[in-house]
Amino acid sequence: MILEVCKAQSFKLAIEKIASDKSISHRCAIFSLLSDKPSYIQNYLKGEDTLDTLKIAKRLGLEVKEESRGMVFLPPKSIKEPSEILDCGNAGTAIRLYLGLLSAQKGMFVLSGDCYLNNRPMKRVVEPLRSIGATIFGRDNGNFAPLVVMGNQGLKSFEYVSKIPSAQVKSALILSGLFANGDSKYFEPELSRDHTERMLRGMGAEIESKIHQGGDVEVSISPLKQALKPLEMNIPADPSSAFFFAVAVAIMPESYGLLKNVLLNPTRIEAFKMLEKMGVKIAYKENSNTYESIGDIEIVSPKKLQSIEVNEKISWLIDEIPALAIAMACANGVSKVTNAKELRVKETDRIKAVVENLKLCGIEAKELDDGFVIIGGEIQKAEVSSYGDHRIAMSFAIAGLKNGMRITQAEYINISFPNFLEILGQITQTKGN
Repeated sequence: MILEVCKAQSFKLAIEKIASDKSISHRCAIFSLLSDKPSYIQNYLKGEDTLDTLKIAKRLGLEVKEESRGMVFLPPKSIKEPSEILDCGNAGTAIRLYLGLLSAQKGMFVLSGDCYLNNRPMKRVVEPLRSIGATIFGRDNGNFAPLVVMGNQGLKSFEYVSKIPSAQVKSALILSGLFANGDSKYFEPELSRDHTERMLRGMGAEIESKIHQGGDVEVSISPLKQALKPLEMNIPADPSSAFFFAVAVAIMPESYGLLKNVLLNPTRIEAFKMLEKMGVKIAYKENSNTYESIGDIEIVSPKKLQSIEVNEKISWLIDEIPALAIAMACANGVSKVTNAKELRVKETDRIKAVVENLKLCGIEAKELDDGFVIIGGEIQKAEVSSYGDHRIAMSFAIAGLKNGMRITQAEYINISFPNFLEILGQITQTKGN
């Protein structure tokens, strides 16, 4: 699909139906398999990634019923060996978390994905799982899907030290640790997204997290003694999705946005903190806190955005960096992102995609090995590519609010934010063909 976005005017908007949180939706589908009672889930994200995760759970024995109040997930007595390949589509979270879970189950499982996912590196998950007794085969010695998992119900307990903060690696090891033959520990240099720990603790798993004085994190995992309690959750709006419209407010003078019912987990709102440093006025109001803090985010645009350097807590805002780059392109001065080499192994090389597209829009930008430099200016209308990446597509759709934009391969937006264009249409005119 080619998406055309028209130039917009200043706006004031309250947004209530932002896409449900993708990270939590993935986990609801997977973790419900660990209970012996039905889980009740409202507002499950019906994006392509999370629907693929749910399809896999169903092939593993989960029964799903639609009710007026949401979805009911009915778990099997035990995870079933499927007769088909488990297709993860474009979902990196799905393949990595299922690798951890299925490594400890009885049976053979084949995990694959689309052409983009099958070219994303998997060794960072495969190698630690192999070290505790998991049997995993795949291309390039297990670095690329398709991956074959020969389940092992005798996984060893472990003490694993991760060199990078990664929620997906951590989650895979936690899931395998729940079935290990003793207590396990996982260490990371700084706290990554902690939805897995929060949700599994809420379900009754014995998982403890300690943040040491230097900032490094220790997660202790005890094996399951019984099935976990079921989930009962109303999934909040995804802050990574909400952030696109925070940037829209930030780059459009005299604009205002109210983002309703958003997940306020501290590891997920760091990008909003960066906008605050750039001069955007942002207020947070917590409305509830069960598994996670949930509330509203109020945003007021500044007269002029200021440049910024981003080099810390990268794992807390890695998904938002492409959209943050649009704010940087509209800021006064030179902005810089470093320590973000992880961007090169996402759905596409996001460093390259951001820089190349910004250049097409008349913005001076330069690639670094682990980030980029952007000199703020006036974003011009151009034809850019999503590079098959949903976040690149949406970031440059927001950039189009300044002077218009034409985006190719825009259909990838549906991976994480099916109603993105509906909301964008409240700000400006769009046309897709």
